[in-house]
Amino acid sequence: MLKHRKVLCIICAALAVLPLLCACGNDPNEASDDTGTHGKSYFSYFDTVSYIYSYAGDSAERFDELSAEASAILSEYNTLFDIYHEYTGVNNLCTVNRNAGGAPVPVDEKLIGFLEYAKELYTATNGEFNIMLGAVLRPWHDAREQAESDPAEAAVPDIALLGEKAKHTDLSLLEIDAENGTVRISDPEASVDVGAMGKGYAVEMAAQRLTDLGAESYVLNVGGNIRIIGARPDGTGWVTGIKDPSAPNERFALKLDIKDISCVTSGVYERYFTVNGVRYHHIIDKDTLFPSEYYSS
Repeated sequence: MLKHRKVLCIICAALAVLPLLCACGNDPNEASDDTGTHGKSYFSYFDTVSYIYSYAGDSAERFDELSAEASAILSEYNTLFDIYHEYTGVNNLCTVNRNAGGAPVPVDEKLIGFLEYAKELYTATNGEFNIMLGAVLRPWHDAREQAESDPAEAAVPDIALLGEKAKHTDLSLLEIDAENGTVRISDPEASVDVGAMGKGYAVEMAAQRLTDLGAESYVLNVGGNIRIIGARPDGTGWVTGIKDPSAPNERFALKLDIKDISCVTSGVYERYFTVNGVRYHHIIDKDTLFPSEYYSS
C-alpha cells in the first residue's frame, strides 16, 4: 500500500488502448471487419465516450445482442448516479441530494447495493474513501465551470468556505435502509458525490453481465476505464499504455499487458483550471481540501 493515501476524488481517465480497436465502417458509431471483430461507440454515458469491442469472432447479431446488454446497464447506472439531473419516474442521487435533511427517498435496489459497497470501501480505507465529500467538491466544480465560461473571473474557493463545507461530510450522515429500500441524508448541507467510483462501478456491472452471457475477448473502454473480459482469442493480453502525466499527448509512462481485469488511472492533467498562473486540478485531498500535491497520476 502506498505510504500517502491522500487522494479521494478520482475521476477516471488517462488510459489508451494501443492496438487497433475497430475497423472502418459506414456508420461512425459502429465498425466490423471480416475477421469477426466488432466495435460500437456511445456518447450518452458519464459525460464521456464509451466503446465496446469484440474480438471473439462473434456474428454481428451476437455482438449486437451483447453490446445492447452492456449499453443498457451503462445507461441505467448513468441515470442512477447522476447528481446534477433528475429523471421522470426515477429517484437517483440527485433526488437524494435535493431531499437532504428531509424524508427517506425510495430508490432502486441497485443504488442501495452501490451505496452499501461505498460504505464498505470507506471502512476498508480507514475513511480515506468517502462519497460524502459532495459539500466540499461542489465549490471546486463551480469554480472550474466559472473558469471555463469566463477565465477572467476564475477564482479559487475560499478556504474558510471549504472548511465550513467539510463539517458536512461525515459518512454517518448517509442513512441506508435496505429492508425498506430507502436512502436519506440527515444533514441538509451534506451531499453525495460518486465521481470517484460511479463510472468504474457501472463498467464492472456491465462486464459482469457480459461474462454471465458467455462473452469472451471483449473490451470495454468508458472514458478511460478499461475493462478486459477474458483474453485475446490466442490467449495473449492486450497492451494498454498509461499516459506520461508530463506529456500526456506525446508518450506513455509505461505499457501493460492485461487480460480479464480492469485498468484505470486518474491524472492531474485531465480536468483543471488556472488562476494567476497556478493550475488547480480535480483530484481533491480530503485533509487539505485543495488539489492533492503527492502524485501527478
